[in-house]
Amino acid sequence: MKSLTRCLSFAFSVVMLISFSIGVVEAMKYELPAVSPGDFVSVIDNRYFPLLPGTTFVYQPVGEENVVNTVQVTSAVKVILGVTCTVVHDWETVDGKLTEDTYDWYAQDKYGNVWYFGEDTKEYLPDGSISTEGSWEAGVDGATAGIVMLADPKPGLSYQQEYYEGVAEDMGKVLRLNVGVSIARGHFVGCLKTKEWTPLEPGIIEHKYYAPRIGLVLIEELKGKTVRVELVDVY
Repeated sequence: MKSLTRCLSFAFSVVMLISFSIGVVEAMKYELPAVSPGDFVSVIDNRYFPLLPGTTFVYQPVGEENVVNTVQVTSAVKVILGVTCTVVHDWETVDGKLTEDTYDWYAQDKYGNVWYFGEDTKEYLPDGSISTEGSWEAGVDGATAGIVMLADPKPGLSYQQEYYEGVAEDMGKVLRLNVGVSIARGHFVGCLKTKEWTPLEPGIIEHKYYAPRIGLVLIEELKGKTVRVELVDVY
């Protein structure tokens, strides 16, 4: 039998090795190039994040059928920093009443990365007022575009998804490839699993699963207890 000292020494070595490995993984950050309009294309066909105009995705939290989140890829465009962005309309209803209404702006570069150029968002509060907190646009007041989906995701690679100091500072990280995902709608294979978080809300983490040629199919919101938000329809 190993002595306690030897076991503790071995355990310490393993912890140090794991810590070193995690440090190396965390250091793998995709450095965003400068935005150059000539580097962008007109079609967003990233394998894990396709945005074909006319497509609508419907999501619901498991066990909360009264909450519906609808995401519609429109044919509208918005030019930001010289880049023609696709406008995506994203809205949420609770018991049929509109609670959030957002327009997001995306574009894909010639390498296949999908960029996020900002959002115009409104939250309808219980007191009848409307909050636009969270709205931002790349190039305005120091805000910069980020990447929401990499052309070539590799486990351990992290990336800035958006940046507007104190308002929008989301980060993403690739966790796994070729993941199987089962939801009420069916089973999906070859999925990408990512982790998303923001330093503005410590302790809140989302795991997202993207199916090839479809896009986002499942969100696991980790906030003390896990809340699953599933794709329930796409047309």
